[in-house]
Amino acid sequence: MDASLKILLEAVAAEKAKLDAARPLPPHTLASLREKFTLEWTYHSNAIEGNTLTLRETKVVLEGITVGGKSLREHFEATNHRDAIRYVEEIVAKREVLTEWQIRNIHMLVLKGIDDGGAGRYRQENVVISGASTIPQDFLHLPAEMAALVAWHEQAQAMSPVERAARLHTWFVKIHPFVDGNGGTGRLLLNLELMKFGYPPAVIRKEDRLAYYDALDEACVSGNFDAITRLVAEAVQRSLDTYLEVLGPHA
Repeated sequence: MDASLKILLEAVAAEKAKLDAARPLPPHTLASLREKFTLEWTYHSNAIEGNTLTLRETKVVLEGITVGGKSLREHFEATNHRDAIRYVEEIVAKREVLTEWQIRNIHMLVLKGIDDGGAGRYRQENVVISGASTIPQDFLHLPAEMAALVAWHEQAQAMSPVERAARLHTWFVKIHPFVDGNGGTGRLLLNLELMKFGYPPAVIRKEDRLAYYDALDEACVSGNFDAITRLVAEAVQRSLDTYLEVLGPHA
């Protein structure tokens, strides 16, 4: 890890300490921040995958209104992602350890009504990832790969939450255990890890999509996680800045 990344991670930890000192947060403030991040996380995560709903359109879809000219799938992607966030929040609230069952459930929510046959089921065929330099594991190896991922997570507790979340996300994406929905599921896992330790969710922005894909590709090919860890840390820092700005002098 290079020196500038270490400095960034220290800065993120310092901001997190400020947020922790302000807890418990006022309930209405917390509710409004939760709503804001649910919307932005849903919009950007889906937009990275090609969903054409704007931020405002995503907001009205989450409020139960249909947007003309947009596909049924795009509507489902928005409401499903919100439901998956709620499930992640439940896991965090219950302090549950990471399991394959949780990962399957998250994916099942992401693809509900879109691909019910594949939702929550590991792929039964081999695939390639467009634009990636690595080919995902043969589907016959998926059970062992996913078991190894969960086992690694249990043993990686000495790593900082931001670094561990970035590695968990990258390894999951590299395995690519499902036919569809891996990206959104992977970003939900990323934030599940962060939220367990009291961090706000990291929103990987649509406009950072190319840098994000490049960072993932570099980590998958070379095993160098600096770029993806930096991208995640910067996203966490933006979220912490929002929290501290809203709290103002109370932080």
